[in-house]
Amino acid sequence: MTKGQVEAQISEAISKFEFEHMGRGPERIRTIIFQDMIVIRIKGFLSVSEKSLSQTKEGVELVKRMRTALFENARDLLEETIKSVIDVDIISTYSDVSTRTGEKIIAIVADRDIEKTII
Repeated sequence: MTKGQVEAQISEAISKFEFEHMGRGPERIRTIIFQDMIVIRIKGFLSVSEKSLSQTKEGVELVKRMRTALFENARDLLEETIKSVIDVDIISTYSDVSTRTGEKIIAIVADRDIEKTII
């Protein structure tokens, strides 16, 4: 497979993961593999209620805490989802949400340079 094909498969798998385990699928998703990192940018994943809550400082904090807790609870499943597409050991996984833009970034560090094995 080419790098683009692997990135597309990861995006598809993460989109399905987001829908099934986080409560809502994204409007847009893009995956970029760079050396030993996989960066996933998800747009349009906040629900109408989350967007409404995010109008106040307390609401922003609540949405971020809830999304962080959901992500941490499903981290093993997310990592298995990645491994189902590409055979790597995952060293660490990071995630953050922007309630202002409605985006989420997931960064995954693998045990090796992925680009060297798929290009």
